[in-house]
Amino acid sequence: MPTTKPATRLTLLAVAVILLIPAGMLRAQDAAMPTGNVDLTLEAMVEFALNNSYRVRHLNINVQRTRLNLQASRARLKSRVDLDFTVPRINAISETRWNSDLQRNVIERENSRRVEAELSVRQPVILFGFPTNGYLSLNNTMYRLTQREAEDSDTRYYNRYYVRYTQPLFQANRLRNDLEQAEMSLEEEELDYQADIVDIIDNSADDYYDLFEIAYEQNIREGYVASLQEALALAQTAAAADPNRAIDVDQLRVELANAREEVTSLESRWRLETSRIKTEFNIPQEATITINPVIELSRVAIDPEVATRYAMEFTPRMRQLDLSYRQNEIRLDETKGRGGFELDVSLSYGREMQDEIFGQIWDEPENTYTVDVAGSLPIWDWGERKARIEASRLSVDQSQLRIEETTADIQNDILNGVRNVGEYENRAFNMQANLELSRGITQTSMTRYREGAISALDLLSGLRRELDTANNFLDAYLGWRRALQRMQEMTYYDFEYDMRVMNRFGITLGETLP
Repeated sequence: MPTTKPATRLTLLAVAVILLIPAGMLRAQDAAMPTGNVDLTLEAMVEFALNNSYRVRHLNINVQRTRLNLQASRARLKSRVDLDFTVPRINAISETRWNSDLQRNVIERENSRRVEAELSVRQPVILFGFPTNGYLSLNNTMYRLTQREAEDSDTRYYNRYYVRYTQPLFQANRLRNDLEQAEMSLEEEELDYQADIVDIIDNSADDYYDLFEIAYEQNIREGYVASLQEALALAQTAAAADPNRAIDVDQLRVELANAREEVTSLESRWRLETSRIKTEFNIPQEATITINPVIELSRVAIDPEVATRYAMEFTPRMRQLDLSYRQNEIRLDETKGRGGFELDVSLSYGREMQDEIFGQIWDEPENTYTVDVAGSLPIWDWGERKARIEASRLSVDQSQLRIEETTADIQNDILNGVRNVGEYENRAFNMQANLELSRGITQTSMTRYREGAISALDLLSGLRRELDTANNFLDAYLGWRRALQRMQEMTYYDFEYDMRVMNRFGITLGETLP
């Protein structure tokens, strides 16, 4: 069964939310946007996103609002001072009243002036840090009443000071529930904040690797053009010596024209994509975006059990389900207390005095006390309360079922994610070795073509094989990167850098990694 945090952790939770605000983001908000050359890295893309994200700004406001609501709920545990007053209450009115002596209604006129004030200091009763839903209050009531008659008037002063204790019984503890719900609301905002930050990082990584793919493809195509130019020079030399090989020049020129067209097409894609990035991340259009497309490939070991534990502990999914479970438990508790047996006990003791002279209302006060026991006992409601309780209990069961289902889904997703990382990693290393082998074959083919041992078609076949291998290597590398990115999204942990994702990007969560 899920457990909830006690109310004593409210302060620690508020501090955690304060520390949750990204330090890197705060620095970025104060930094000026670049206007010259922008050498993009993944970290720079994330910084631009955090700097210009309206979602982050909205979440900051939500966190601040929820913290104030929590502060208001915590203030309810402290003493409250109220002063109620009427200055004055004037009654000059005729009313019909029953006269028991005359056995009939008579019209009586009231002409009075009343000035009244009541000062109350009210304190919720908390035992061992647990709100009891009861209140203890210190009260003082004073008034001045003047009744006017035809030829005379009567003025009296009244003073009463007393202590009162009220305690609801067999009812939901609303003070405790409201406080716990305010705490959970704050934690939910914190979890939403984390989820949105990781989502922004994930989207920024997608944009970065889209640009990386175009830039690396440009390098591949430019290398292919350079190889074709070298082959064309060899063909022209061979054709000058042997006119029968003039067709080789034409074949290579056609291939070179097509290769240059591919480079031009990639340049157009780069221009359009960088323009979109500038607009999305609020980078000035006059700035020049560059990327150094260097492939960094290394073995990343991921333990499925550790990854599953991180996914359960670091991501918001399970905690959000725990909070939903607890909220349904609170609703069940409140449903049980609504429409059932209720009892309110109120006790008071004090001193009172009334006199015609204001200075004498404290001289000889008399004891006063009250005992109020009021209850409500439902007799028959056609099963309404029972049905509502059962429906609320089913909500609790459904929350528990979601927890079990999500746990199974996380375990299955982590296993598949780890396999994907391993498969793409092996493919990337294999394609890296194949690319080196293909480049060696290309150089050998160049030498053999210069010697006249192979035809131009054989040389083109080797060059195209190297081009396809380079593209396959890029696909495998990007697949590996996106598989790692998917694991980061599922676990909030960067296994390549061996740290939590937010720590890698300078976003302090106010807690250390276990």
